[in-house]
Amino acid sequence: MEYMTAAQAAAKWGVSLRQVQRLLAANRVPGGKQYGHGYLIPADAEKPGDPRLERKKHPPENPLSSDLAELLAATTLPMPRDNPDAILETVKEERLRLIYEGELAYLRGDFEQVISYYQNAEGDDAVKLRVCPLTIVAAIGTGNYPFYKEIEAYLKDIIKADIDANVTAIAELSLDTAYVSAIAPNMVSGWLKAGDFSALPSPLKQDAVFKRAKYFLCNAQYESALAVAQTVLAFSDSGQGISIRDVHLRLLAAVSCSVLNRTDDAKTYLLDAMKTYLPHGFITPFVESATGLKGLCEQCIEREFPGYQTAFTEQWKREIPNWIAFHNHFTKDNITLILSLREYHMAQLAAQGVPFRKIAEQFNIALGTLNNHMQIIYQKLFISGKKELSKYVI
Repeated sequence: MEYMTAAQAAAKWGVSLRQVQRLLAANRVPGGKQYGHGYLIPADAEKPGDPRLERKKHPPENPLSSDLAELLAATTLPMPRDNPDAILETVKEERLRLIYEGELAYLRGDFEQVISYYQNAEGDDAVKLRVCPLTIVAAIGTGNYPFYKEIEAYLKDIIKADIDANVTAIAELSLDTAYVSAIAPNMVSGWLKAGDFSALPSPLKQDAVFKRAKYFLCNAQYESALAVAQTVLAFSDSGQGISIRDVHLRLLAAVSCSVLNRTDDAKTYLLDAMKTYLPHGFITPFVESATGLKGLCEQCIEREFPGYQTAFTEQWKREIPNWIAFHNHFTKDNITLILSLREYHMAQLAAQGVPFRKIAEQFNIALGTLNNHMQIIYQKLFISGKKELSKYVI
C-alpha cells in the first residue's frame, strides 16, 4: 500500500497541517497510523467529513415529534359504526381517551367540552397539537374569538420554533382549519395549495386532502373539490367504522354537487351521511354544511329524520350568530391577507364612498371589470355589498 505524510494530506485536502494532525489524533482517518514522530496515511484516503454537518443532515428525532407520531397512530382509528362511543372502552391511556372524547363532543355540538379538553392538555404539546383543529372549530362555533387568538398564537410559536418538518406541518394544518372555515383561502399554507403533503405523518395526509378540497371550495373550484372528495372516499373503507373526516368528505361532495346543480347526487351523498351519523346524535357536520346545501339539508331531515329536526334547528340557531361574530373579527384582523393589495385598495376607496366610475378610472379598467372585482371582494369577505365594507376597511 502506498502512503502519504500528514503534510502531503494537508496539501491534497486543502486544510492545514494542524487540522490533519487533529484528525489523526482523533482516529478519524481510516488506515492512518503513527510512525515515529509523524504519521503515515493511505494515499487514497479521503478527507473525513465534518461531524457537525452530518448531524445537520441526520438530526436526532425530536421527543415531541416522536410522541406526536405515536399519538396520531393511536388516535386515527375509525370509531365502531354501530356504537362510536365504544372506542372509549378500547383506549386505556387517559390522554388518548381525551382525544376521542373531544371528537365525540364536537360531533354532538358540545363545543365547551371540546375547549375544556384543550385546556386540560396544558403541558402536553403532543395532545394540544392533536386537538387544535377541533378546538379551533369549537372556538368558531362558540364565537370565542379571543380563545381562537390564544390557539393561533400557540401554533405560530410552534411554527417559529421550527422543531422539525412534521411538527411544523401539523401546526400549519391546524391554522389552515381556521383559514378554510373563515373563507380565507389566500392564507392557506403554500404546501396545501400545491398538494404537497410530504412533510405530514401518514395518519394526517387524508385530513390534509380534505382541507385541500375545502380550499378548492373556498375558491369556487367546485369540480376540483368534488373530484378530491370522491377520490378519497373511493379509496377509504368506511365500512370498518366512522370518522370525522369521512362525514365531512361526504358533505363536501354534497355541497359541491348542490352548487353544480347536481341535486340528485347531492341528496345521495347527504342521505348516506345522515343514515350513518345522525342516529348517534352527530348533528354538527350537518349544521356546518347547511348553508352550502341551500335548504336541502333541512328538507332531508324533515322528511327522512324528523326526530333530529329540533336538535338540528337549535344548534343552527346557536352556531350561526357565533360564526358571524367570529368571521367579523377574523376578517377585520386579516383583511390585508385575505384580499390582494389591489383588491384592498379598491375596497378602501369603495368603503369611503368613492363612485365606482372614478375607482375604475383610477385603476384604468372598465366599469364592468371593477364590478367583477368588487363581487370577488364581497365573496372573500363573506358580505353582501358596499354598505358592509366600512366595518372591515375603515
